[in-house]
Order: sequence, then C-alpha cells, then structure tokens
Amino acid sequence: MLIEHQGLSEINGALVILEGVEHPINEELVEINLPDGSSRTGRIVAIEGDKVALQVFEGTRGLSMVNTRTRLTGRPMEMPLSGEILGRVFDGLGRPIDGLGEVFPKKKMNVNGMPMNPVARVYPKNYIRTGISSIDCLTTLIRGQKLPIFSGSGMRHNELAVQIVEQASVADSEDFAIVFAAMGVKNDVADYFRTSFENAGVMDRVVMFLNVSNDPIIERIITPRCALTAAEYLAFEMDKHILVILTDMTSYCEALREFSSSKGEIPGRKGYPGYLYSDLATLYERAGIINSASGSVTQIPILTMPNDDITHPIPDLTGYITEGQIVLDRGLDTTGIYPPVNVLSSLSRLMKDGIGEGFTREDHSALANQLFALYARVQDAKALASVIGEDELSAGDKRVMAFGKAFEEQFLGQGKENRSMEQTLDLGWKLLSMLPRNELDRVDEKLLDKYYQG
Repeated sequence: MLIEHQGLSEINGALVILEGVEHPINEELVEINLPDGSSRTGRIVAIEGDKVALQVFEGTRGLSMVNTRTRLTGRPMEMPLSGEILGRVFDGLGRPIDGLGEVFPKKKMNVNGMPMNPVARVYPKNYIRTGISSIDCLTTLIRGQKLPIFSGSGMRHNELAVQIVEQASVADSEDFAIVFAAMGVKNDVADYFRTSFENAGVMDRVVMFLNVSNDPIIERIITPRCALTAAEYLAFEMDKHILVILTDMTSYCEALREFSSSKGEIPGRKGYPGYLYSDLATLYERAGIINSASGSVTQIPILTMPNDDITHPIPDLTGYITEGQIVLDRGLDTTGIYPPVNVLSSLSRLMKDGIGEGFTREDHSALANQLFALYARVQDAKALASVIGEDELSAGDKRVMAFGKAFEEQFLGQGKENRSMEQTLDLGWKLLSMLPRNELDRVDEKLLDKYYQG
C-alpha cells in the first residue's frame, strides 16, 4: 500500500527531510506533489530511524513546508529501455528531449545497475578502432576496457570526443553503437555535440544524454548512471558492442562535492567526499564483457584536470580504477598539434592482449615499443638542445630531433583525418625509416626486413 505524507520537516538546498516514514528503502524513488498541481521526482539518499533525506532532482524552489505531499513508490529509479533508444536524445534523468515522444519500453532497469559477477567476466581482447593514430597505435582501446582521457580546461577534448564518436568502429561486427553522456556542459556545447553527430550521419547509432550547466546539479549525479544503464541493456540484452563516452567527469565530481556538503558530510581531500573513490568505481566498473552475452561495454570517461594537475583527486582516483589513461598535453595544444596526445604519459594496460597477429598486425607491438623509445630520446635531445643549442648536437641527436618533429606533425597532428589501422602502422614505419636501421633496437630482423623502408 502506498502511503502519502503531507508536509516537510526541513528543506536544505536540494535536500528535504521527511519524518515518520515507515520502512523506507535506500535509493527508493519518491513523487513530490506541489500545491499548484505540479510534481517533482526525488530519491531517498539517507535514512536515520523514521527520518529520511530526499534528494529532489528538479530542485526545492517553490516547495511548501506545509502543503507538499510526498509519496514513496517502493521501487528504485528505473529507466525505460528498448531498441528504440538508438538515435534518441535524453536529458540527464533519461527523459526524451528530442520531441519524438516517449520510449515504449520492453524492459525497465534500475539506473544504479547490478554488480557484474567476477566469475562471469570475460577478459577483454579485440580492439576498437578510433581512427586516431596516437590512440590506435600507442594506447590501443580494447573492448570492455575503461580508458579515460585526461584533459585541461580550454583544451580541445570536446572535438576529440566528437571525432571518436564519428570514426569509431569494430573490426568483426556491425552491432556497434555509442552512448554519449555530457554533464554540466554549456548550451552551445550541447548543441555542438548534437549537430556534429547529425551532420556526420552517425546519430542513428548514438544514444545521447545531455545535462547542461543550468540544469539542477543533482540531475548531474544521475546522468552517467542512466547512460550506463542504457549501455548495459544494449550490450547484454541486445548483444551490441557499446562505447560509452562520459564528459566531463570533473563536473560530475563537483556536483557530488556540492551534494555531499549539503548533507553535512565530513569532507576529504580538497573538499570532495571521502567516498569519491568508491562512487567513481560504481561507474567505471560497469564496463566489461560477460560470458552470457556477446556484447561489450567499453568506457572513455573524459575529465578536465583542475590546474592541469594530474595528482588532483579526480584524475588520481580515476587512474587507480581504470586500465590506463590518455593524457592531452597543453604544450602540444598551443603549438597547434591536434589531437595533442602526450604519448609518454599515456598508456593502455590491456593493449598487449588485443593487438598483434590475429587482431591488428604482427608488427604492431614492436612498432609501438620502438616509437615510444625514440620519442623518449627526442625529449632527451630537446633538453640537451635547450642547454647547448641545437647546432651543437651530435649527428645522431639531430636525426632524432628531425624524427621527433615529423612524428609530432604527421603522426600526432593528424587533424580530422580518419585513419585505418593499416595507414597508422604504415605511417609509423615511414617515420622509423628516417633513422638508420641499426638504431631500431626494439624491432627484430624479420620485421625490419618486411617493413623497414630505408
């Protein structure tokens, strides 16, 4: 039996306190009815005896302490799902905002997800091609992986996200789709995402969730959960390979900090809640592959590092949970190189199991190792040149410097070009061939005989 409560005990920011509640359930969905006939949605976020704290998604402005009526639904927040969600645009709470009407659900799923049984997990292999050489060759994205992008304020991570959506593909399946969630973005950025996907003709394989900056911050906390619920349905119910892009996770964490403060919780590092690690883990660990379905969920969370500080709690904790990172470099960005990927700070921990013969090409691993090693030498040569001058460098260091310039301009700075894996690997060999064969010490002779172009 549903019981309706009249009146509120307290209003604090986006939270309201309700007393005299029997048998409340954590994360339970509530309906809040205002005297003017309108209604809002909330959920139970804290329970203390018969007193509960309710998180109101649409905000508490206009709520009456006396005449507001609150009804507990007895169920968690759920999202209606079916194959129709492909090509649709939703707000941060999973409500359609594209004017195409409601979704006729085949199933409703709890937005908080269900933990994956570790025994049912399948080790990720096979790669996802992004069409971006620095990612495909040096930090390969593997299906079922979570590989974040660490960016900085004002850098071109939004363009990179759009490019990945437009170009990404899997080699051995047509059942590929993308779930894109934007949190706390400005209205013009939200319009940029939407029009870019429509103009590129990829909207039919994209599910979009848009939480803009003037939406309630509480809605921002639900947005990635709705996106991942949609991804899990498409992957594990419809057997599709799903790439989830979440931007910007820093906005999500800021909303979580504000919400935690309103609950009066003791802050942790830099004011973020002490449970930030476990909260992020509940999102990131929803990527993977299970043995009961042929689909997969792969994640690319994008976050802007405050003050470009990679030791800040958000990138720091994200790095602990995920399997590598792609770091964007402000120095490369200011010189006009796009995408400005700092390959020496980036890595993909699952890359070794999804490349090579049978996946990409037999020379991939050795080529990537050699490019890493040579680019590290480039940095040493640059440091030496800054002290003694480039003219005083040895002939070998000058060759390495020339390689570094070509590598940054041609391999990293590809612009909007969509490269196949073959094109990326061939370009890598073209750059390696600028150096004498005897300096390529990370590649065996058979591969040199086949691919070296000197």
